[in-house]
Amino acid sequence: MQQTDIELINRCKAGDKTAFRIVVQNCQGMVYSLSLKMLADVEEAKDVVQDTFIKVWQNLDSYDEHYAFNTWVYTIASRLCLDRLRRVRPIGPVDADERVFETVADDTDPERQLESSEWVSVIKVLADELSGKQRLVFTLSQMEGLETARIIEITGLDADQIKSNLYAAKKNIRERLIKMGYGKD
Repeated sequence: MQQTDIELINRCKAGDKTAFRIVVQNCQGMVYSLSLKMLADVEEAKDVVQDTFIKVWQNLDSYDEHYAFNTWVYTIASRLCLDRLRRVRPIGPVDADERVFETVADDTDPERQLESSEWVSVIKVLADELSGKQRLVFTLSQMEGLETARIIEITGLDADQIKSNLYAAKKNIRERLIKMGYGKD
């Protein structure tokens, strides 16, 4: 961690709300991205962002400076997402989601950026049948681009568990794509 980050965290620990506002601004994008990809619901993702930073503020004293602050924040956010996935019965994709997915999947323009509503539809279609752990590992690895070592820190899973959950998630998504006519049997 950079010295300026440590100083910022120490200011937060001392109750400096301006410093905490900077922390939130620096981390809210990654928390929202993870939450939206995990939950496939804009409002739920916004709630997780808010809940994450409440927990961060309340637990700043337990943060260990030997670890990356972003990893600690990711851990809190991912656990909140898993809790919500366990608590709320996931809403499966609807026909409109599948139409959005097909539009996005057929788009050949590499410059096209997905908007939140499109991400929600794509994720509902592809991740509908994944377990919470599979969805978390897949999201962190494939969508957030994190390395296994960082995923281990965030999830508390070991490398074999990560590999197993990622394999199962990819297999499930591949099968879903085949059922929808994308790819080979």
